Amino acid sequence: MNRKVKIVGVGKYLPPKVVTAEELDQMLQTQPGWTLKKSGVKERHYVNGETASQMAANAALEAINDAGLSLSDVDCIISGSGTMEQPIPCNAALIQRALNLSDSGVPCFDVNTTCLSFVQALDIASLYLEMGIYRTILIVSSEIASIGLNWQQKESCVLFGDGAAAVVVQKTPENEGSTVYPMKMETYSDGASFTEIRGGGTTIHPREHREETKQEFLFHMNGPAVFRMSSKRLPEFVGKIFAEANISMTDLQAVIPHQASGMAMRLMKRKLHIPDEIFIDVIENYGNMIAASIPIALYEAIRSQRIKRGDKVLLIGTSAGLSLGGIILEY
Repeated sequence: MNRKVKIVGVGKYLPPKVVTAEELDQMLQTQPGWTLKKSGVKERHYVNGETASQMAANAALEAINDAGLSLSDVDCIISGSGTMEQPIPCNAALIQRALNLSDSGVPCFDVNTTCLSFVQALDIASLYLEMGIYRTILIVSSEIASIGLNWQQKESCVLFGDGAAAVVVQKTPENEGSTVYPMKMETYSDGASFTEIRGGGTTIHPREHREETKQEFLFHMNGPAVFRMSSKRLPEFVGKIFAEANISMTDLQAVIPHQASGMAMRLMKRKLHIPDEIFIDVIENYGNMIAASIPIALYEAIRSQRIKRGDKVLLIGTSAGLSLGGIILEY
Protein backbone atom coordinates (compact mmCIF):
# COMPACT_ATOMS: atom_id res chain seq x y z
CA MET A 1 0.00 0.00 0.00
CA ASN A 2 1.42 3.38 -1.03
CA ARG A 3 1.35 6.00 1.71
CA LYS A 4 0.59 9.68 1.24
CA VAL A 5 3.50 10.82 3.38
CA LYS A 6 5.80 13.81 2.87
CA ILE A 7 9.32 14.68 3.99
CA VAL A 8 8.75 18.23 5.22
CA GLY A 9 12.21 19.02 6.63
CA VAL A 10 15.81 17.78 6.47
CA GLY A 11 18.88 18.42 8.62
CA LYS A 12 22.43 17.25 9.15
CA TYR A 13 25.32 17.62 11.58
CA LEU A 14 29.00 16.90 11.03
CA PRO A 15 31.70 16.96 13.71
CA PRO A 16 34.19 19.78 13.03
CA LYS A 17 37.17 17.41 13.01
CA VAL A 18 38.08 16.52 9.40
CA VAL A 19 40.42 13.63 8.58
CA THR A 20 41.81 13.57 5.04
CA ALA A 21 42.91 10.63 2.92
CA GLU A 22 46.47 11.96 3.10
CA GLU A 23 46.39 11.91 6.90
CA LEU A 24 45.23 8.30 6.91
CA ASP A 25 47.98 7.37 4.45
CA GLN A 26 50.49 8.72 6.95
CA MET A 27 48.83 7.09 9.95
CA LEU A 28 48.57 3.69 8.27
CA GLN A 29 52.03 4.04 6.69
CA THR A 30 50.72 3.32 3.21
CA GLN A 31 51.83 4.73 -0.14
CA PRO A 32 50.56 8.26 -0.90
CA GLY A 33 47.19 8.01 -2.61
CA TRP A 34 46.43 4.49 -1.30
CA THR A 35 43.53 5.52 0.97
CA LEU A 36 41.78 7.57 -1.71
CA LYS A 37 42.19 4.82 -4.30
CA LYS A 38 40.84 2.11 -2.00
CA SER A 39 37.97 4.08 -0.48
CA GLY A 40 36.99 6.87 -2.85
CA VAL A 41 36.90 9.14 0.22
CA LYS A 42 38.89 12.39 0.19
CA GLU A 43 37.81 13.44 3.68
CA ARG A 44 35.61 12.26 6.48
CA HIS A 45 34.57 13.66 9.87
CA TYR A 46 35.44 12.08 13.21
CA VAL A 47 33.96 12.98 16.58
CA ASN A 48 36.17 14.69 19.12
CA GLY A 49 34.07 14.42 22.25
CA GLU A 50 30.63 14.71 20.64
CA THR A 51 28.06 12.05 21.51
CA ALA A 52 25.67 10.44 19.05
CA SER A 53 22.66 12.02 20.77
CA GLN A 54 24.24 15.49 20.67
CA MET A 55 24.90 15.14 16.94
CA ALA A 56 21.37 13.82 16.43
CA ALA A 57 19.85 16.76 18.29
CA ASN A 58 21.74 19.25 16.11
CA ALA A 59 20.57 17.54 12.92
CA ALA A 60 17.04 17.29 14.29
CA LEU A 61 16.83 20.99 15.12
CA GLU A 62 17.82 21.90 11.57
CA ALA A 63 15.21 19.52 10.15
CA ILE A 64 12.47 20.87 12.43
CA ASN A 65 13.38 24.46 11.55
CA ASP A 66 13.48 23.53 7.84
CA ALA A 67 9.95 22.18 8.19
CA GLY A 68 8.77 25.42 9.78
CA LEU A 69 7.76 23.53 12.90
CA SER A 70 8.69 23.57 16.57
CA LEU A 71 9.81 20.80 18.90
CA SER A 72 6.34 20.72 20.43
CA ASP A 73 4.96 19.51 17.09
CA VAL A 74 6.95 16.25 17.22
CA ASP A 75 4.87 13.35 18.53
CA CYS A 76 7.26 10.46 17.85
CA ILE A 77 11.06 10.09 17.62
CA ILE A 78 12.65 7.19 15.76
CA SER A 79 16.40 6.62 15.80
CA GLY A 80 17.45 4.69 12.70
CA SER A 81 21.08 3.95 13.46
CA GLY A 82 23.52 1.07 13.25
CA THR A 83 25.55 2.10 16.29
CA MET A 84 24.36 2.64 19.83
CA GLU A 85 25.43 5.30 22.27
CA GLN A 86 24.93 2.77 25.07
CA PRO A 87 23.14 -0.60 25.23
CA ILE A 88 20.27 0.71 27.36
CA PRO A 89 18.23 2.87 26.93
CA CYS A 90 17.56 3.25 23.21
CA ASN A 91 19.28 6.00 21.22
CA ALA A 92 15.94 7.74 20.62
CA ALA A 93 15.39 8.28 24.36
CA LEU A 94 18.82 9.89 24.64
CA ILE A 95 18.01 12.07 21.62
CA GLN A 96 14.77 13.15 23.30
CA ARG A 97 16.79 14.20 26.35
CA ALA A 98 19.33 16.06 24.20
CA LEU A 99 16.44 17.99 22.63
CA ASN A 100 15.23 19.03 26.12
CA LEU A 101 12.00 17.07 25.64
CA SER A 102 12.45 14.94 28.76
CA ASP A 103 9.04 15.86 30.17
CA SER A 104 7.18 15.64 26.87
CA GLY A 105 6.20 11.99 26.98
CA VAL A 106 6.92 11.75 23.25
CA PRO A 107 7.38 8.04 22.43
CA CYS A 108 10.89 7.04 21.35
CA PHE A 109 12.26 3.85 19.85
CA ASP A 110 15.16 2.57 17.76
CA VAL A 111 15.33 0.76 14.44
CA ASN A 112 18.61 -1.00 13.71
CA THR A 113 19.21 -2.73 10.42
CA THR A 114 22.74 -1.23 10.31
CA CYS A 115 23.22 0.63 7.02
CA LEU A 116 19.53 0.32 6.07
CA SER A 117 18.22 1.63 9.40
CA PHE A 118 17.08 4.98 8.01
CA VAL A 119 15.22 3.35 5.13
CA GLN A 120 13.52 0.92 7.51
CA ALA A 121 12.62 3.76 9.89
CA LEU A 122 11.10 5.77 7.02
CA ASP A 123 8.98 2.76 6.03
CA ILE A 124 7.72 2.29 9.60
CA ALA A 125 7.07 6.02 10.07
CA SER A 126 5.09 6.19 6.84
CA LEU A 127 2.83 3.37 8.07
CA TYR A 128 2.22 5.14 11.39
CA LEU A 129 1.33 8.37 9.60
CA GLU A 130 -0.90 6.63 7.07
CA MET A 131 -2.80 4.98 9.92
CA GLY A 132 -3.17 8.28 11.77
CA ILE A 133 -1.29 7.09 14.86
CA TYR A 134 1.11 10.05 14.77
CA ARG A 135 1.07 13.42 12.99
CA THR A 136 4.73 14.50 12.98
CA ILE A 137 7.58 12.00 13.21
CA LEU A 138 11.25 12.86 13.61
CA ILE A 139 13.65 10.28 12.15
CA VAL A 140 17.33 10.64 13.05
CA SER A 141 20.35 8.60 12.02
CA SER A 142 23.41 9.45 14.09
CA GLU A 143 26.54 7.36 13.72
CA ILE A 144 29.94 7.22 15.36
CA ALA A 145 31.85 4.68 13.31
CA SER A 146 35.35 5.86 14.19
CA ILE A 147 35.29 4.46 17.72
CA GLY A 148 34.97 0.84 16.55
CA LEU A 149 37.31 0.76 13.58
CA ASN A 150 39.89 -2.00 13.38
CA TRP A 151 43.07 -0.29 12.23
CA GLN A 152 44.56 -3.68 11.43
CA GLN A 153 42.00 -4.01 8.62
CA LYS A 154 43.25 -1.17 6.47
CA GLU A 155 40.83 -1.58 3.57
CA SER A 156 37.73 -1.24 5.76
CA CYS A 157 38.91 1.31 8.33
CA VAL A 158 39.52 4.00 5.69
CA LEU A 159 35.90 3.88 4.50
CA PHE A 160 34.04 5.34 7.45
CA GLY A 161 33.05 8.72 8.86
CA ASP A 162 30.89 10.10 11.67
CA GLY A 163 27.85 12.36 11.54
CA ALA A 164 24.08 12.64 11.73
CA ALA A 165 21.12 13.35 9.48
CA ALA A 166 17.44 13.88 10.24
CA VAL A 167 14.12 14.18 8.47
CA VAL A 168 10.68 15.25 9.63
CA VAL A 169 7.75 13.43 8.03
CA GLN A 170 4.04 14.19 8.03
CA LYS A 171 0.90 13.12 6.19
CA THR A 172 0.77 14.67 2.71
CA PRO A 173 -1.81 17.48 2.31
CA GLU A 174 -4.80 16.50 0.14
CA ASN A 175 -3.76 18.66 -2.83
CA GLU A 176 -0.16 17.35 -2.99
CA GLY A 177 1.38 14.19 -4.41
CA SER A 178 4.23 13.25 -2.04
CA THR A 179 4.17 9.48 -1.57
CA VAL A 180 6.24 6.77 0.12
CA TYR A 181 6.03 3.37 -1.55
CA PRO A 182 6.39 0.20 0.57
CA MET A 183 9.96 -0.78 1.38
CA LYS A 184 11.30 -4.03 -0.02
CA MET A 185 13.90 -5.93 2.00
CA GLU A 186 15.53 -9.34 1.67
CA THR A 187 18.02 -10.93 4.07
CA TYR A 188 20.47 -13.72 3.25
CA SER A 189 22.02 -14.79 6.54
CA ASP A 190 24.65 -16.91 4.82
CA GLY A 191 26.37 -13.51 4.79
CA ALA A 192 25.82 -12.79 8.49
CA SER A 193 29.51 -13.25 9.29
CA PHE A 194 30.69 -11.02 6.45
CA THR A 195 30.09 -7.81 8.43
CA GLU A 196 30.06 -7.97 12.21
CA ILE A 197 31.19 -6.83 15.63
CA ARG A 198 31.20 -10.04 17.63
CA GLY A 199 31.77 -8.61 21.09
CA GLY A 200 29.49 -6.46 23.22
CA GLY A 201 26.41 -8.67 23.47
CA THR A 202 25.61 -11.77 25.47
CA THR A 203 27.87 -14.16 23.51
CA ILE A 204 31.03 -12.15 24.19
CA HIS A 205 29.96 -9.90 27.03
CA PRO A 206 31.71 -6.57 27.70
CA ARG A 207 33.07 -8.01 30.97
CA GLU A 208 35.20 -10.28 28.78
CA HIS A 209 36.99 -7.34 27.16
CA ARG A 210 40.72 -7.64 27.71
CA GLU A 211 43.88 -7.41 25.64
CA GLU A 212 43.59 -10.88 24.10
CA THR A 213 39.89 -10.42 23.18
CA LYS A 214 39.83 -6.76 22.11
CA GLN A 215 39.65 -7.61 18.39
CA GLU A 216 36.24 -9.17 19.02
CA PHE A 217 34.90 -5.75 19.98
CA LEU A 218 36.00 -4.05 16.74
CA PHE A 219 34.43 -3.92 13.30
CA HIS A 220 35.23 -6.80 10.95
CA MET A 221 34.28 -6.94 7.28
CA ASN A 222 34.98 -9.47 4.56
CA GLY A 223 34.75 -6.93 1.75
CA PRO A 224 35.19 -9.31 -1.19
CA ALA A 225 32.47 -11.63 0.15
CA VAL A 226 30.02 -8.73 0.62
CA PHE A 227 30.90 -7.52 -2.86
CA ARG A 228 30.24 -10.92 -4.46
CA MET A 229 26.93 -11.56 -2.71
CA SER A 230 25.62 -8.04 -3.28
CA SER A 231 26.55 -7.90 -6.95
CA LYS A 232 24.92 -11.30 -7.54
CA ARG A 233 21.59 -10.41 -5.95
CA LEU A 234 21.10 -6.66 -6.50
CA PRO A 235 19.86 -6.62 -10.11
CA GLU A 236 17.05 -9.11 -9.49
CA PHE A 237 16.20 -7.42 -6.19
CA VAL A 238 15.85 -3.96 -7.77
CA GLY A 239 13.78 -5.51 -10.54
CA LYS A 240 11.33 -6.68 -7.86
CA ILE A 241 11.13 -3.18 -6.38
CA PHE A 242 10.30 -1.71 -9.78
CA ALA A 243 7.76 -4.43 -10.59
CA GLU A 244 5.90 -4.03 -7.28
CA ALA A 245 5.81 -0.23 -7.62
CA ASN A 246 5.02 -0.36 -11.36
CA ILE A 247 7.96 1.99 -11.92
CA SER A 248 11.07 1.73 -14.10
CA MET A 249 14.50 3.34 -13.97
CA THR A 250 13.39 5.87 -16.59
CA ASP A 251 10.68 7.13 -14.20
CA LEU A 252 13.25 8.13 -11.58
CA GLN A 253 14.85 11.55 -11.16
CA ALA A 254 17.36 10.34 -8.54
CA VAL A 255 18.90 7.16 -7.17
CA ILE A 256 20.46 7.50 -3.73
CA PRO A 257 22.58 4.48 -2.82
CA HIS A 258 24.08 3.68 0.53
CA GLN A 259 27.49 5.34 0.30
CA ALA A 260 29.37 2.13 1.10
CA SER A 261 32.60 2.70 -0.81
CA GLY A 262 33.69 4.19 -4.09
CA MET A 263 34.09 0.72 -5.59
CA ALA A 264 30.71 -0.54 -4.34
CA MET A 265 28.94 2.48 -5.78
CA ARG A 266 30.64 2.12 -9.16
CA LEU A 267 29.58 -1.51 -9.21
CA MET A 268 25.99 -0.64 -8.33
CA LYS A 269 25.78 2.03 -11.01
CA ARG A 270 27.11 -0.37 -13.64
CA LYS A 271 25.10 -3.41 -12.57
CA LEU A 272 21.81 -1.52 -12.39
CA HIS A 273 22.48 0.67 -15.47
CA ILE A 274 21.88 3.87 -13.50
CA PRO A 275 22.44 7.02 -15.60
CA ASP A 276 25.14 9.35 -14.27
CA GLU A 277 22.79 12.31 -14.10
CA ILE A 278 20.46 10.70 -11.55
CA PHE A 279 23.09 8.91 -9.43
CA ILE A 280 23.72 10.73 -6.13
CA ASP A 281 27.32 10.20 -5.02
CA VAL A 282 28.64 12.19 -2.04
CA ILE A 283 31.03 9.63 -0.56
CA GLU A 284 34.22 11.59 -1.27
CA ASN A 285 33.25 14.25 1.30
CA TYR A 286 31.77 12.03 4.00
CA GLY A 287 32.83 8.41 3.75
CA ASN A 288 30.54 5.57 4.74
CA MET A 289 28.39 6.94 7.58
CA ILE A 290 26.48 3.68 8.12
CA ALA A 291 22.74 4.48 8.38
CA ALA A 292 23.35 8.23 8.09
CA SER A 293 24.80 7.81 4.59
CA ILE A 294 21.49 7.68 2.71
CA PRO A 295 19.82 10.62 4.53
CA ILE A 296 23.02 12.69 4.22
CA ALA A 297 23.01 12.10 0.46
CA LEU A 298 19.27 12.88 0.40
CA TYR A 299 19.93 16.11 2.29
CA GLU A 300 22.63 17.19 -0.16
CA ALA A 301 20.47 16.33 -3.18
CA ILE A 302 17.57 18.39 -1.81
CA ARG A 303 19.75 21.34 -0.83
CA SER A 304 21.46 21.39 -4.25
CA GLN A 305 18.05 21.03 -5.97
CA ARG A 306 19.05 17.81 -7.68
CA ILE A 307 15.79 16.59 -6.12
CA LYS A 308 12.69 18.77 -6.44
CA ARG A 309 9.09 18.35 -5.33
CA GLY A 310 7.36 15.72 -7.42
CA ASP A 311 10.57 13.84 -8.27
CA LYS A 312 10.64 10.08 -7.84
CA VAL A 313 13.64 8.85 -5.85
CA LEU A 314 15.00 5.37 -5.12
CA LEU A 315 16.85 4.84 -1.83
CA ILE A 316 18.81 1.60 -2.14
CA GLY A 317 21.53 -0.27 -0.28
CA THR A 318 22.85 -3.30 1.52
CA SER A 319 23.52 -3.88 5.20
CA ALA A 320 24.95 -6.39 7.61
CA GLY A 321 22.87 -9.53 7.70
CA LEU A 322 23.43 -9.66 4.70
CA SER A 323 20.38 -7.61 3.73
CA LEU A 324 19.29 -5.73 0.64
CA GLY A 325 16.75 -2.94 0.99
CA GLY A 326 15.16 -0.22 -1.06
CA ILE A 327 12.29 2.23 -1.02
CA ILE A 328 10.85 4.57 -3.64
CA LEU A 329 9.43 7.92 -2.69
CA GLU A 330 7.85 10.76 -4.59
CA TYR A 331 9.42 13.76 -2.93
